Amino acid sequence: MGTPRVLWSITKKCFTVGVITLTVSDLFASIVPVRGASMSPTFNPKTNSLLDSLSDDRVLVEKLCLRNYKFSHGDVIVFSSPNNHKEKHVKRIVGLPGDWVGTIYDVVHIPEGHCWVEGDNTASSLDSRSFGPVPLGLVKGRVTHVLWPPHRVGTVDRKTSQNRVSSSSSASKF
Repeated sequence: MGTPRVLWSITKKCFTVGVITLTVSDLFASIVPVRGASMSPTFNPKTNSLLDSLSDDRVLVEKLCLRNYKFSHGDVIVFSSPNNHKEKHVKRIVGLPGDWVGTIYDVVHIPEGHCWVEGDNTASSLDSRSFGPVPLGLVKGRVTHVLWPPHRVGTVDRKTSQNRVSSSSSASKF
């Protein structure tokens, strides 16, 4: 007679843990794998070790920044691809709304509600140079820490591009 009561107790505890985990993941933070070489050397740096080449970096994505879309130049973000909403990309913010961003061929004005993103490894990155400014509504969160592999655990540095971005008030620099 004790077995159904024990099973019910375990089921309730598992359900409670699941709901709490889902809530934290949706509202506050989640862990995301970073695949590919587009953000190398920040993520997935190439090494000669077979084990390192088989494991992707896992990063902590905080979501509190989404409440007011508070981002800064150099932040690394996770966003849904503008071309395929099932794909997630991890890139660095180069330009924010109102900025002018210099590319190889042109100067682009970033409209309100959008940002310009690029991978750290420009030779191997599908980013705003391919699909244009990204709507802020597609952003899923900001990457703050590398959690895996253990020897790379640490914070993610904010890096900005020098002489490529100007605010709308100083657009005459280009």
